[in-house]
Amino acid sequence: MSDASHEVTLSEGLATTRSIRRYLPEPIPEDVLRDILFGATRAPSGSNRQPFRFMVFTDTEKSKQVKALIAQGAQTLWNFKRANDGYDAGSGSEENSPKTRMANTMENYVENFAEVPVLVLAILLRYRDPNPMEGASVYPACQNVLLAARAKGYGGVLTGFHGYVTKELHELLQFPENAFIAATITLGKPAGSHGPVRRVPMNQLVYGDTWGEGASWAIDPDGTAVMKGR
Repeated sequence: MSDASHEVTLSEGLATTRSIRRYLPEPIPEDVLRDILFGATRAPSGSNRQPFRFMVFTDTEKSKQVKALIAQGAQTLWNFKRANDGYDAGSGSEENSPKTRMANTMENYVENFAEVPVLVLAILLRYRDPNPMEGASVYPACQNVLLAARAKGYGGVLTGFHGYVTKELHELLQFPENAFIAATITLGKPAGSHGPVRRVPMNQLVYGDTWGEGASWAIDPDGTAVMKGR
């Protein structure tokens, strides 16, 4: 349900929190933002250092600058991805194929990126050299943002659109040298609806003690929406 008055259970949230890229043109109240970001601050991190920080941009002048800047990065990345991944080839030429629908959704998202109700930058404050495990200290907090938003009737999606304008963002926001922008998250009231999400069947993703063989107990609950494996 998208009704903000209905707080979903954790299990319901896990099964229905999909990427939301279309938002109604309305702000997120500050008390709701507080609850969403409170959830983020409860996330685990290595040695409980909590090296993550979040900057939240709404409708201030600086917020508009940040949104417009990342919107440029969004357009650059999407243009590359659309061509590189062949979104206009094969089934992408069919009017209502999943590929076409995804391309249309992304096109709309990118075109309206500067107008998203709320934009969140997830920052990792590096305290040692970059390493493969450092994401474990910031991305759980990002997922908490999305789950907490879902619980409050809102939605969002995690992106890497900042990657094309990192230098500009560092200069504009005067980040310390050890600040690494780990994610851009947009949030708002969904123009559509949440899940249930459609995913690959569980036994194609969860193995027992033999590689490639689904665990005998890895069976999706009745009614689960599934998609074919890739």
